[in-house]
Amino acid sequence: MTQTKRLTPYPEWVLMYRNGIPASKISAVTGVAQSVIRYHLAIAAKQDPGLRDTHHAAARPVPGRVTEAGQRNLQDVLAFHETEGRLPVSGLSRRESTMAEWLTRRRKDDAKGTLSPTYAEALDSIPGWRQNTAKREADAVRWKDRLTEVAAWLAGGNDWPRHQKTDERDERTLGVWLHTQRIDHRAGKLTAAKEAQLNEVIPGWRQGRRPKSKSRGPHSP
Repeated sequence: MTQTKRLTPYPEWVLMYRNGIPASKISAVTGVAQSVIRYHLAIAAKQDPGLRDTHHAAARPVPGRVTEAGQRNLQDVLAFHETEGRLPVSGLSRRESTMAEWLTRRRKDDAKGTLSPTYAEALDSIPGWRQNTAKREADAVRWKDRLTEVAAWLAGGNDWPRHQKTDERDERTLGVWLHTQRIDHRAGKLTAAKEAQLNEVIPGWRQGRRPKSKSRGPHSP
């Protein structure tokens, strides 16, 4: 039985290569040795000098589209980071979850090389946005929760929570957190966004408790 002789270069392989499929993958799909595939492609490249450029252009990922919804999410993420000093986290609110999910998709696009340059240029204004920020975001959420808890503590008629000289666990937890914010502020480590939130939610947080005046005895002048 005679074997049908392939055309050289074989049109199907050349078309696959032209569409961005590398020789290694053509070999895997067709079951033909890479050396044979490359031989045919080399002949095709001599006949069509622009073949390899066409292949590389087709193999290069195409950036995703910039949509109106995407632009709104982008602006919301940038504004959120400017205001909160952190990136959005899923599960806290519907809008914040939407922003967090959108940002996750942009990270995936970036990893695949399909992130729109428009999105990339704008998001690059946020340091480290490409990294896995789960721990940092969780810390930011915990910080905001503590701020809310201190505000609730004060709203209940209590004085500023103490970080020592108290046996109450909740007070000590809030007191240690507040004491840390004061230390960070004095050391210049507290971000402007956090300081603004502290000033707005619990004004006077830097001063803390005022010393109680000593009661005067009956013979005091």
